[in-house]
Amino acid sequence: MIDYTLLRVIWWILLGVLLTGFAVTDGFDLGAAALAPLLARNDTERRVLMNVLGPTWEGNQVWLILGAGAMFAAWPMVYTVSFSGFYLAMFLALGTIILRPVAFKFRSKHESARWRSTWDVLFWIGGLVPALVFGVAVGNVLQGVPFHFDADLRAFYTGGFLDLFSPFSLLAGVLSVAMLCMHGAAYLAMKTEGALHARSRRAVMLCAITVLVLFSVGGYVVNWHMVGYQVASAINTQGPSNPLHKHVVTQLGAWTQNYYTYPWMLTAPLLGLLGALFVFMMNGAKCEKLTFLCSGLSVAGIVSTVGVSMFPFILPSSTHPSMSLMVWDASSSQFTLQIMLIATIIFMPLILLYTAWVYRVMRGKVTGQSVESNGQSY
Repeated sequence: MIDYTLLRVIWWILLGVLLTGFAVTDGFDLGAAALAPLLARNDTERRVLMNVLGPTWEGNQVWLILGAGAMFAAWPMVYTVSFSGFYLAMFLALGTIILRPVAFKFRSKHESARWRSTWDVLFWIGGLVPALVFGVAVGNVLQGVPFHFDADLRAFYTGGFLDLFSPFSLLAGVLSVAMLCMHGAAYLAMKTEGALHARSRRAVMLCAITVLVLFSVGGYVVNWHMVGYQVASAINTQGPSNPLHKHVVTQLGAWTQNYYTYPWMLTAPLLGLLGALFVFMMNGAKCEKLTFLCSGLSVAGIVSTVGVSMFPFILPSSTHPSMSLMVWDASSSQFTLQIMLIATIIFMPLILLYTAWVYRVMRGKVTGQSVESNGQSY
């Protein structure tokens, strides 16, 4: 059997990889859809935009399914609390995500301007709302979620839907939208030509500036004005999962203490900031592929910053801090984690190879002429 402590750390990393993979891949789909009304000004440009995203969106959403599945199997307590506590918010996000693929299929089924404009609005909602909700959810996780367990480890969530929308969580939501819009605009600039290409490049620069400002403001708030969580008792990293056997205290700026203990973790926020800065600087040089790469690195850095800042916490409790869920006390059994790791080692490379093959086949730009001449396009 692999060491239990090591398995828990591996699965914490894998969960982060899966969620980051979703943000980097499906993130540009969401961002491009959220920008669609601003960038695509006529029917041909809207069709070009949808045909840029159409071939890859299904594969991109596999990362979300994998992330949710990994959380369910590897971190069942985290899954229980988060999916029950954020039920309405997640229902809103998933319900609007469904609008996007439906819009892909139905928009071009009828030539009526009203029909197509209706699906354009739903397509836009399917990009904007999930991007906002996911960011709001992350903001709530950083602040702590109101939940507790009884003696039988039954979870009780004591918050409400409107409680999710605090000033900081809304800041995180807007940052999420700006971050994904930057990534989506970078992808459109790489894949389009003409007026749509020019508007996408301008959007990349504006979004990159917004990301730099909001991420910096968020870091300032987290370090100087937000209460974080710290373990104030001994932890048995090899013991069975039970979140009731520890003592946790709250402290101002606790989420930045990891950077003093483990300086290498500074790589995550620096990657988020420098990636967005390079996006802004290189966008004017027409380096579309490099701009998109830096945009993806910025997204990965910003998402990773949340994880490394909170380690070893995964889901802190704002009402009962000592019942917060950590890497060491919220995982599945050692045997379960090991079997899942073997399956991951087998299937993850296949997913990566398939994804790389799809993007290789679908490389190149999408033009209005190619869309109009192809009867199978969206």
